[in-house]
Amino acid sequence: MDRVAFSIFGIDVMWYGVLIGIGMILGIFIALREAKRNNISEDDILNIAIMAIPIGVLCARLYYVIFSWDYYSANPAEILDIRGGGLAIHGGIIGGVATAYIYTRIKKLDFFKIADTAIPGLPLAQAIGRWGNFINGEAHGGPTDLPWAITVDGMKVHPTFLYESIWNVCLFAFIMIYMRKHKKYDGQILTTYLIVYSIGRFMIEGLRTDSLMIGPLRTAQLVSLAGIVIGVVLHIYLMKRKNTKVE
Repeated sequence: MDRVAFSIFGIDVMWYGVLIGIGMILGIFIALREAKRNNISEDDILNIAIMAIPIGVLCARLYYVIFSWDYYSANPAEILDIRGGGLAIHGGIIGGVATAYIYTRIKKLDFFKIADTAIPGLPLAQAIGRWGNFINGEAHGGPTDLPWAITVDGMKVHPTFLYESIWNVCLFAFIMIYMRKHKKYDGQILTTYLIVYSIGRFMIEGLRTDSLMIGPLRTAQLVSLAGIVIGVVLHIYLMKRKNTKVE
């Protein structure tokens, strides 16, 4: 499939970027709707988005470059070339969350309430963005004879981009349909996202053939394990904090 969506004044615009952009717009739209429902200033959500998106993209690229340094140290001119791919979602999430945390600290806002407002659209944005990997012919798994296999370079392989996209859509649906109405404390949507997304990413990453590595270990699996631990610890802490306030 052609990676170029269209051209403007001779500059190719890639499907990868288009899909990421669509995901970001939908994520912001959902966050703004959640802000109204949660009595949070829409201006604060927009301010965070304006800062978090470019910082998140920068961190996503930096993360990818750092863990692919053997290649980029020999090809430094390609470090800034993100149009062909090379953004790591874990780096983007870290950058975005850090930006939101700093903003809420400066503005004296409740970080966990803001996070629960901004997070619901994130897995949907990720699900859409994963199709950019399909168009680029990347983020796939090893050989398989399963009926839903895709063909890459003449070989049938696991469509791991699809697995993660489906996992993220299911997480999005769970948050929107159930978790928003039944959460027990501010921050529970954040902890749910951290735990559930990380479990899925850990399992799916084991099938991939193009993982970023730290020595013999898959970087995304290590980060996913950290995400699960952080999510569980936060859940315990926030539940205890809520119970203490009630008492």
